[in-house]
Amino acid sequence: MSAEQIGLWAGFIFTLMIFSYLLGDNILYRLAVYVFVGLAAGYVTVVTIESVLLPWLRGTVFAPEANLGQRLLGLVPIILGLLLLLKSSPRLGRLGNLAIAFLVGVGTAVALVGAVAGTLLPLAAATGSGVRVDVLNGFLAFLGVASTLVYFHYLARRKPDGGTTRGLVVRVISAVGQGFIVITLGALYAGAILTSLTIFSERVGFILARITGG
Repeated sequence: MSAEQIGLWAGFIFTLMIFSYLLGDNILYRLAVYVFVGLAAGYVTVVTIESVLLPWLRGTVFAPEANLGQRLLGLVPIILGLLLLLKSSPRLGRLGNLAIAFLVGVGTAVALVGAVAGTLLPLAAATGSGVRVDVLNGFLAFLGVASTLVYFHYLARRKPDGGTTRGLVVRVISAVGQGFIVITLGALYAGAILTSLTIFSERVGFILARITGG
């Protein structure tokens, strides 16, 4: 039996082990997850070292033509990584907060700029053009966005007995937004199930075809 056939049989067996979760949590499913996590961690580690860390060091710290500023810049990720490793120490764990603060700040800024420039502005432009082209679809899009935002509006008026309540208009709009959320989540869940079944059937068919030589 060749290495390719062994890999195909292993893939087929692990696929069945993963789908055995449909019958409940069992040792076969856990074993497949452990193997997958271990292989994924090892693969990510190798790719990170070979494709990210070593090229970065060769281009900055160990570059023959690099000046002092470039070498110091090349040490910044290394220092941040070492600070993150200190989080496992009870005494020096606070030093790791510096690296976490830096990562969170940079990540938040990048995500905010990406969300505004890549999502909100194009969505607003597409919605505006949709209103001009199709009034009904544009109105539904506006109603869905507005009512969903109102659904997550948590301000309320305090009652004499100490409880809180929202106005009738806000409750009605929130109910409409909740309906949009339910429909959206249902569509996403159905799409995920159909996609999973399609991938599973295609994968099983591919493995069986390769094993049988068809």
